[in-house]
Amino acid sequence: MTQPLPDLREAPPRLAVLQGHASCQPVSRHARVTAKLAAAQREVLVVSSLCGAPGDPVTAFRRIDHANLRRGVRYRMLFPDHARIAAGASQRLAQLAQDGAEIRTMPTVPVEALVVDRAFAIVPAERQGGHDGAADVADVAVFRLPSVVGTITELVECLWPSAVPLTGNPRPRPAGLDRRDRDLLSLLSAGCTDESAAAALGVSVRTVRRMVSSLMDRLGARSRFQAGAKAADRGWLEGAADD
Repeated sequence: MTQPLPDLREAPPRLAVLQGHASCQPVSRHARVTAKLAAAQREVLVVSSLCGAPGDPVTAFRRIDHANLRRGVRYRMLFPDHARIAAGASQRLAQLAQDGAEIRTMPTVPVEALVVDRAFAIVPAERQGGHDGAADVADVAVFRLPSVVGTITELVECLWPSAVPLTGNPRPRPAGLDRRDRDLLSLLSAGCTDESAAAALGVSVRTVRRMVSSLMDRLGARSRFQAGAKAADRGWLEGAADD
């Protein structure tokens, strides 16, 4: 006996692309991504370099994230180390951490993606540049394929243990940390060499190395960059330009 063919129109889509016309594209996609995040019940995974195209809703900071956290949705978020000290981004990350998001950073992140309740993944899909040569805003793809969702989730699980946690409650600046210490930490977090840091501070390379060694001990850092990142995370660099 021949079995009737299933009505494919009733099957949930495995891939949906959030599109829009150029005039309303950022708004339409942001609203639709926000709606999907608002449906989260258990967990949202975020992996972002914070370097998406203008208006990219995958790499954006969203109010819905704070609302989800307040109603008990777990957030685990991976960002590159430079987000700790980037203007604007560091404050947004601190606010998310204070609201309960679990945030970690690593030198670079390998993908841009959101995973909601391990049921679907939202990823950007780049287009060609616009007529003026600028990068066009990407469409956003929503995957429900278990293989895609599972691969992104497993990637986050593999990277998570080695990433450095970002805390939402910076510790007070310790006594004895003067302006030159903070200036050096800022230079370290920017990736400056000992020689360039010495030139910027007007001291010898030997002095810089002695200062670096002392600061790394106080911060429990394993590298110069990590010392700068940890100092920024703890709020030690705030107000350095105003001293």
